[in-house]
Amino acid sequence: MTNDPQDLDMPRLHWLMQMLQTVDVGLVVVDRAFDIQLWNGFMENHSGVRTSQARGNNIFSLFPELPDQWLTRKIESVFTLDSRAYSTWGQRPHLFRFKSYRPLTGRSEQMYQNVTIIPLTGMDKRVTHACILIYDVTDIATSKIELEKANQELARLSRTDRLTGLNNRGHWEERLSQEFRRFRRSQTPSSLVMFDIDHFKKVNDTFGHQAGDEVIKQVASTLLSLQRETDISGRYGGEEFGVILPETNAEQASIMSERLRVSLEEAEVEYEGQHISFTVSLGVCEITPDMTEYSQWLERADQALYHSKRNGRNQTTVHST
Repeated sequence: MTNDPQDLDMPRLHWLMQMLQTVDVGLVVVDRAFDIQLWNGFMENHSGVRTSQARGNNIFSLFPELPDQWLTRKIESVFTLDSRAYSTWGQRPHLFRFKSYRPLTGRSEQMYQNVTIIPLTGMDKRVTHACILIYDVTDIATSKIELEKANQELARLSRTDRLTGLNNRGHWEERLSQEFRRFRRSQTPSSLVMFDIDHFKKVNDTFGHQAGDEVIKQVASTLLSLQRETDISGRYGGEEFGVILPETNAEQASIMSERLRVSLEEAEVEYEGQHISFTVSLGVCEITPDMTEYSQWLERADQALYHSKRNGRNQTTVHST
């Protein structure tokens, strides 16, 4: 039996090499010239590049799709500062473009990766190499992404009217309040249009509530097709709607209202073989400096709307003080 320390370390070295090759983490060691000195089984399996092909080759020549400037800065900081560098999948989804083969993560085609780069020192305590560790965090990443998407969808649904896809009353009033505060700061013009469907109860009584829903959806789709990207529309209640028109005076809002009124008068809803025609009445109010609450703005637009209805419907009225 030998007492040679080198012989005693051989089994441990053999075990260590097995661990390096089979561990479920990517291990890449590069020298100061960015030439690969170690390439473990994880990297071989996911890249398709064999260890014998990788060793001794420049990492950027072998993988030109790598973010060379970013990775160079990271590795050079490890050499210079003798400290670790990190990158999470949230900052950079991946370093190497590997496909995901995990059975639980069929939801993602790519492998999301966390990356740690650690300094390796020689016998003289100087950093001679850098070890890049690649962690497959696809399960965590996809779960978090799906949770964020679900939360975003819930948030969208909480502020959206299900029938029309417009802002619901609560969220639309929040936007109205925001626009009112913006006016108080900037004093730039802004107008509000309130309108509803004329004789809507008669539509429901004659054709049924589902037909009435189709009329409401037609109003919403026409409104969305005519409004600007900056306009904010909402379903205020049953058959009543509101549109906030930022940076728009009363005259301009009246033109938009008339365009909407004529488009809806010319529209026709077909439901179960029946053709339904309808009209809308509209009220316009430009915000004024004497208003102290957004509710006053809303009230004056409603007053203009009721004036349109009292005077025969199917018309636009601009509120005047």
